[in-house]
Amino acid sequence: MTSPVSRPLRDVCARGLVTTVRTKGSKVAVVLFNLGGPDGPSAVRPFLENLFSDPAIISLPWIARKPLAALIARLRRKSATANYALMGGGSPLLAETQSQAKALEAVLRDLAPDRDIKVFIAMRYWRPMTRQAADEVATFDPDEVVLTPLYPQFSTTTTGSSLKAWREAYRGGGEVRTVCCWHNNQGLIEAHAARIRETWEAAGRPKVRLLFSAHGLPERIVEQGDPYQWQIEKTCEKVAERLGHGWDWQVCYQSRVGPLKWLGPSTPEAISAAAADGVGVILDPIAFVSDHIETLVELDREYAEMAHQLGVSVYLRAPVVGVLPGFITGLAGVVLGALQRDIIAPDGDGCPRAFGRCAQREGRKSGC
Repeated sequence: MTSPVSRPLRDVCARGLVTTVRTKGSKVAVVLFNLGGPDGPSAVRPFLENLFSDPAIISLPWIARKPLAALIARLRRKSATANYALMGGGSPLLAETQSQAKALEAVLRDLAPDRDIKVFIAMRYWRPMTRQAADEVATFDPDEVVLTPLYPQFSTTTTGSSLKAWREAYRGGGEVRTVCCWHNNQGLIEAHAARIRETWEAAGRPKVRLLFSAHGLPERIVEQGDPYQWQIEKTCEKVAERLGHGWDWQVCYQSRVGPLKWLGPSTPEAISAAAADGVGVILDPIAFVSDHIETLVELDREYAEMAHQLGVSVYLRAPVVGVLPGFITGLAGVVLGALQRDIIAPDGDGCPRAFGRCAQREGRKSGC
């Protein structure tokens, strides 16, 4: 006689989302890591201070980093507040992450009814921050904890920073497992392909260049062994493969700030090149699973206006994967798969040995 969890899990296994089945009953806390965003105008400056105080963002000693973070936050407060005003005064990221957490919890409970599963949210730079989430998880008193970043592609500046904050904050029990990256997860790939295709078809299938736009990083971070760029490119290759032949596509990077040399080409450069080639563009926010300032302002307003001024014939933006059922099912597979694997491991293939900033090559301290 099969257990009540076996059949739904077999269905997920058939799609390549979970490789093995385990039916042990336990209390499982799933922690979703995300960036966070200010919930109102008064939160903009402290949010920016928290962001630029992170040593993963500015690698200076605390005595220099703290006043520099305060200065940057003060200088950027006005423009950032204006951008958040375009979204109603604050970031929608928490509300969207809460929707994802609710959907994920429902799918996990359906797939694993013998487990008591609860999903928590830990934001890195604004509420609910890591300390609050860690306290809530400790009160839940789980048997197992699955740390799951909502950054599919690992970077020391995102997942690495969130994991470090968690280790410093969590004092509860349970066996902690970490999903360091899930950049080639089948549910993620299929969701991106579906969003791109539906956007393109709704526009009448125009002649466009597909631009996979990822948040940028200074090149020096990648040169130090960060696998982010490699993982971004692998995700894009998988999505392009899923879309099929005939797509003109390119990887590009947005959100550049500061004087350092960043990964390229930049998204504005890619849009300019498309204009010069006489083709439209469809942008896919390949590194983002929910909307925030980088999608709703940078892509939808700033770059759209630039494209219009350049004479780009068609400018489209695929929606984020959000709570698309296939994506949430894939994310559930990421979580359940983690319960079958090592304490810290990727979902699917890991990184080549050349990327030394992976946690598996740093004593499993922080990363993938």
